[in-house]
Amino acid sequence: MKIVIIGGTGLIGSKLVTKLGERGHEAVAAAPNTGVDTLTGKGLAEAVDGASVVIDVSNSPSFEDAAVLDFFETSTRNLLAAEAAAGVGHHVALSVVGTGRRPDIGYFRAKLAQEKLIEESPIPFSVVHATQFFEFARRIADGATDGGAVRMPPVAFQPMAGDEVAKAVGGAALGAPLNGAIEIAGPERFQMDEFFRTALAAWGDPREVVTDPHAHYFGAELNEPDLVPAGDATLGEITYTDWLKSNAR
Repeated sequence: MKIVIIGGTGLIGSKLVTKLGERGHEAVAAAPNTGVDTLTGKGLAEAVDGASVVIDVSNSPSFEDAAVLDFFETSTRNLLAAEAAAGVGHHVALSVVGTGRRPDIGYFRAKLAQEKLIEESPIPFSVVHATQFFEFARRIADGATDGGAVRMPPVAFQPMAGDEVAKAVGGAALGAPLNGAIEIAGPERFQMDEFFRTALAAWGDPREVVTDPHAHYFGAELNEPDLVPAGDATLGEITYTDWLKSNAR
């Protein structure tokens, strides 16, 4: 069947295009650099025409609170309207574990707004809540750097490999709509500060990881359970150690 991947040239989207194509589906990458812009609606109707499923793994170019909220609300409205006109039967969205618990965090609030629009749409849907990706660990460390120190809170952290995120999202797309959400996470749970202490040592990075209960993530202090699944979750199998071995820089 035809499956359109919004954000299909990014980290998760490109993996989905490959995985779904290998299973015999017509996997179409839709992104600004392929002529599809969900913010303006350019190319959207043409992209989703004839699609059975649309998967949205797009992300905002800005994480500033107002900008990210505008991105997810505008792009989701445009996307759902185009899907309704085209008769798409299943909308799948990738979101973040913890959105409902921390709406005070700007990025989480924006993803929650996206999910609300999806839930209110007449289009059957599935939402996949994922923990952080191994691929973004360096970016998280850089964002937490203050001088020569990386300040991290001692809270639960359960990141996962992008390949396993794509596998779970692809599986949801090929199944019946859940009209609800599932949670996915990595196979190992760490304390966030200890994970990054181990990770920086593995990278050969000289920065010191400082445990700081008041360290900010997306502009807010974190509580112990904010970034990990609240209940039953589907866990990946790839550990960070194994992922590093096959993704050495």
